[in-house]
Amino acid sequence: MSTHIRPYAAADEAAAIDVWHRTWQQAYPQIDFAARLDWWRERWRKELVPKAEIAVAELDGTLIGFVTIDGEGYLDQLVVAPEHWGSDAARLLVDEAKRLSPGGITLLVNKDNARAIRFYERNGFAHAGDDVNPTSGRPVLKMAWKP
Repeated sequence: MSTHIRPYAAADEAAAIDVWHRTWQQAYPQIDFAARLDWWRERWRKELVPKAEIAVAELDGTLIGFVTIDGEGYLDQLVVAPEHWGSDAARLLVDEAKRLSPGGITLLVNKDNARAIRFYERNGFAHAGDDVNPTSGRPVLKMAWKP
């Protein structure tokens, strides 16, 4: 079966939050993401769902990832479950974000996340400066895609 991209629905919330938790825990095992779940759920409900378009990737009826893109073209989250890293899910989600934001996309990626930086470069994003994540204080790279 192939990966299917569709709009987010309210019924996806628990699965999306679970995928976020497992993915970030795998990417940064030294951080306790379980302790951040309440904060994330609140941010998801109050900041992302009302203000961004969200597309989910499904495989055999199971949510395996999602992307959020707001009206300004800011991609806040691209998350794919660790067991699907290397599949076409992330590329399909980025393609959907490009479709939803045809004027361009900007994002911030942790500077120590070499895997994600390589992925974005392969998908047409260019380095657009250095920044600091306002939430975590971690050094980030600003990246941009222009059609």
